[in-house]
Amino acid sequence: MSELALFGGERIRKKPFAAGACIGDEERQRVSQVLEEGVLSGFIAKKGDYFLGGKQVREFEGLVKDYFPCKHAVSVNSATAGLHVALGACGIGPGDEVIVPPYTMSATATAVLMQGAIPVFADIEEERCCLDPQKIEERVTSRTRAIIVVHLFGYPAKMDDIMVVAKRHGLKVVEDCAQAPGTEFKGKRVGTFGDAGVFSLNQHKTVTSGEGGFVITGDDRLALRMQLMRNHGEVIVDDFGIPEHYDIVGYNYRMTELEAAVATGQFRRLDSLTRHRIDLAEYLMKKLSGFKGLMLPKADGNKHVYFVFPMRFLEKEAGMSREDFVRALVAEGIPVAAGYVKPIYLASYYQKGFVKGQPVRDFYGKGICPVCERMHEKEFLCTGVCRHPHTKEDMDDVVAAVGKVFANRHEFKTS
Repeated sequence: MSELALFGGERIRKKPFAAGACIGDEERQRVSQVLEEGVLSGFIAKKGDYFLGGKQVREFEGLVKDYFPCKHAVSVNSATAGLHVALGACGIGPGDEVIVPPYTMSATATAVLMQGAIPVFADIEEERCCLDPQKIEERVTSRTRAIIVVHLFGYPAKMDDIMVVAKRHGLKVVEDCAQAPGTEFKGKRVGTFGDAGVFSLNQHKTVTSGEGGFVITGDDRLALRMQLMRNHGEVIVDDFGIPEHYDIVGYNYRMTELEAAVATGQFRRLDSLTRHRIDLAEYLMKKLSGFKGLMLPKADGNKHVYFVFPMRFLEKEAGMSREDFVRALVAEGIPVAAGYVKPIYLASYYQKGFVKGQPVRDFYGKGICPVCERMHEKEFLCTGVCRHPHTKEDMDDVVAAVGKVFANRHEFKTS
């Protein structure tokens, strides 16, 4: 009988890896306080003290401002809402083009569509899976108005080069930091380079309020416009008496007091939870460094927070296919996935031409972002085990399983 669990052998990992958020006493106490007081949302859609929400929301926003530091923090009920208000505040509208990466959660591009604008996909770098600054330059046209930079998997994008491109062409920059709270590029926290930085607090993130998010900015005008979009702005903008904001259409993107209560307790532990992820990831990298064909992440002197542990799998060097490698690891009890998400432009919405009535060029054909397609179809894989409450002993199971699979790769047919 084979030693591999996939073919009937005994599996390395006998128990599942832990799932769920790391909830502490502060979150429980804050939620209890909100329930006792009975004010579950402090927002009122009119000018005045509660235009900016209740005390839990304001305390959370203050904590965020101190952490980055930044002049303004605008809480929202999701990072998708955060992307939407950031683009709206920047004045992005129908017919405008916004350059986005194709390898990201769909909301990065959907937020562009929500403003009636056109997402234009630029390819990624193979080592970081973030936007390639040179490919951004190639996508700029007379209609381009903004770039959304995604700091994917906890990697920082090359913000110095990207900001040079943005400045040269007069483009707004929105940083999608949903997977990168605490990530740093050349000693500076992501989210503070561009015009706005958007963060997520949904259930899968390092710190969470179940759903939720926030946007940071140093621009007074953008902050007010985002706050108006968050809170039914079109019916209350007259109260502010500022004609330049009459183009705002508002939504209900408000964070509840319950969400803010949880988010505050969670955010206070961001650095400790992130440090634990980094420690586990660095331990895992050291242990996996000798396996041929397995390309490990590189922080390059920057701070990578390892939302997931990303790898590249080179089939020729490894002597087996990526799919067989993943199937074998999963059978050993190790949660690992081949690829991430399909390049966004290959989704039916784009392929079947639903972006109509706009000056859309041939941006959505197969092959427009070859590096992204290669990463997704052939090379990229990841695992989410580098996080609380896991330990180095848990990482040892990952290493043992990888070693077992490589030692028995002869059992798989190779082309």
